[in-house]
Amino acid sequence: MLASWLSVGKKLSGRVTCWITKAEVTETVLSLWGIFVYGGMDGDERATSERILLEPYKYLLQLPGKQVRTKLSQAFNHWLNVPEDKLQVIIEVTEMLHNASLLIDDIEDSSKLRRGFPVAHSIYGVPSVINSANYVYFLGLEKVLTLEHPEAVHVFTRQLLELHRGQGLDIHWRDTYTCPSEDEYRGMVLQKTGGLFGLAVGLMQLFSHWKPDLKPLLDTLGLFFQIRDDYANLNSTEYSENKSFCEDLTEGKFSFPTIHAIWSRPESTQVQNILRQRTENEDIKRYCVDYLEKVGSFAYTRQTLLDLEAEAYRLIAELGGNPELEALLQHLSRMYKEPGGGASAGQSKEPGGGAAGGQSKH
Repeated sequence: MLASWLSVGKKLSGRVTCWITKAEVTETVLSLWGIFVYGGMDGDERATSERILLEPYKYLLQLPGKQVRTKLSQAFNHWLNVPEDKLQVIIEVTEMLHNASLLIDDIEDSSKLRRGFPVAHSIYGVPSVINSANYVYFLGLEKVLTLEHPEAVHVFTRQLLELHRGQGLDIHWRDTYTCPSEDEYRGMVLQKTGGLFGLAVGLMQLFSHWKPDLKPLLDTLGLFFQIRDDYANLNSTEYSENKSFCEDLTEGKFSFPTIHAIWSRPESTQVQNILRQRTENEDIKRYCVDYLEKVGSFAYTRQTLLDLEAEAYRLIAELGGNPELEALLQHLSRMYKEPGGGASAGQSKEPGGGAAGGQSKH
């Protein structure tokens, strides 16, 4: 029996090499691979195994999200005109990787809430959640293979590597109490946030006849999304309700507003000391938010967002215009433009109080 399984594995190994280099995915190979993975399991046993593996991931899926990345892909398809069947696979892959990365992020950040509900690892435990997230990464790769394009796996691998490089830098700065410069922060964001943006659009471009360079626009959008997220974490009522009050301060994260405060007031170490504490004390966090307002860090962040938004509109116009993408930008910009959008969360009377609502983290 062992010899026969080794024989199957050897044949599959050779086939997988062909798979990746030539994208020759067939139903037969996928079926054989399923047999190799699940062994002699019958259908019910396989379904039970799959349910156990995916339960933490499916727990996250049931929580209400805003599907921003799906909307972004659909907006870019205004230009790219990708066949519907390919577009749906790409959207599914992007959402799978995005949600799996959230499971890992919540562990790495010691988060308590995700979209207003307990994080998955507080229910299923860290080991099961890590395994589930990693499993979904590879399910995403399996789905990429069904696109049957020789460059698809290369795009997938390149962008996931970028995502992890950026995340690694972010964690390193946090855990070594090293405040990056604004330029270093922007470089990290282009890797971390831009990774999944680049994946979706990069895969779409493989199936499009429209070939302009979209990197400047993708970079601008990546910075806009992450800096907006940093701003919302410290300034949005909805964000505080969906996560927890000023969670980035408890995490000890060097976000865009705190980086500005630290470098613009080098004589003061207040922000660094608060971040180092990883405090959950809301009075201390409110004080820090008030300090960020006082030294102009929120005003600087809002202006940066306005500049990035204007640059995005300029690049969109150069590419011929895109009503769907422009509408998405307008919707996301309301959080820091509407009355109260710049009010300090620390000025609210209730824990988690703040200004206009923003999107949930990532």
